[in-house]
Amino acid sequence: MKRTRTAIVLASAATALLALTSCSSGAADTTATVDSGVTAAEAGSALDLSDVCPATVVLQQDWEPEAEHGAMYALVGPDYTIDEEGNTVTGSLIAQGVDTGVDVEVRPGGPTYSYQPVQTLMYLDDSITLGAVTTDQAISSYATQPTIAVTSQLTYSPQMLMWDPATYPDATTISDVISQGATVLTSGDIIPALLEETAGLDASKSDTSYDSTSARFVADPSLLQQGFATAEPYIYENEISEWDKPVDYQLLSDLGYNVYPEPLAVRADKLEELTPCLEKLVPIMQQSQIDYLEDPAATNELIVKLVDAYDTGWVYSEGVADYSAATQVSDGLAVDDPASGVFGQFDPDRMQDIVDTFLPLLEAQGTLPEGTEISPEDLYTNQFIDTSISIG
Repeated sequence: MKRTRTAIVLASAATALLALTSCSSGAADTTATVDSGVTAAEAGSALDLSDVCPATVVLQQDWEPEAEHGAMYALVGPDYTIDEEGNTVTGSLIAQGVDTGVDVEVRPGGPTYSYQPVQTLMYLDDSITLGAVTTDQAISSYATQPTIAVTSQLTYSPQMLMWDPATYPDATTISDVISQGATVLTSGDIIPALLEETAGLDASKSDTSYDSTSARFVADPSLLQQGFATAEPYIYENEISEWDKPVDYQLLSDLGYNVYPEPLAVRADKLEELTPCLEKLVPIMQQSQIDYLEDPAATNELIVKLVDAYDTGWVYSEGVADYSAATQVSDGLAVDDPASGVFGQFDPDRMQDIVDTFLPLLEAQGTLPEGTEISPEDLYTNQFIDTSISIG
């Protein structure tokens, strides 16, 4: 299984633009025109988007279809059409059981767009309404491609480090494993840099050559390896025959990896233009994640169908999708904002902590010039949040 969300390979803007042009033209040919068969939203109501949003609301994800993106795919109505060349799915935007009067197009990230970051895609194609931009990426690109997050979908990141419980039988935390001399295998420098500060990692024990395959871990179970709590524990136990047993793990959010994972964002220069749409669309996105997690089966079926149709080499089973949806709840990844009790709302204090943590890390890596100043308020807004929405 190839899973490279955390190792973004930058391609040229020209290549990405060609991909966007191809997908946009394909999407135009496949926009749903058949009646959704669902009752229309009452004109002018909170669920009627026809007079305030684009005729097609375009949602851009950062990776291939998977259950972590369930809220987006849950909006796609039963009249959907799959564009297998452009790798998009388009259908009536159905929210809370009614037809909102507009269409929704969901685009995957990753290989379809030459692994370009979502914020880059948003600035290459202004038809994208909302994109999934993780907070550290928003910081790294703020000077040239600023985005403003308008609601979170997962409250905490599913990023984790996993270890073999047979090799480390007494370990219960990442720090326990590090203290026993484990090499930490990741696909980038951010996680090791953070662990040097929070978990006592010696820089000599950092290996950033992780290629998202299972071969290294299977061959050397002494490794402490990067992964996603919503996928790898299930995959290693159930789908990798060479391993075929449980792994232990700890969420990196416990150790300061406090970014909001893939919150939905708009281009900063489009915030005012999209405000009438966002006033209705953001609450829909808040509720869509809650509704998806309460009953993920139909959406997971669609996600797996899309993976098969796009045929990019990404492998994703219904078993992983079901495990992911359950783990988002059981591991407390999708919960109400602890500070406000509102689902999807950003915590100002946490946003300040994120900037304080990741700004110097990104400067040290050379991603940002030294002395860069970013205010947390430049990265998000809660103005469109419906404060009555909560998981409870």
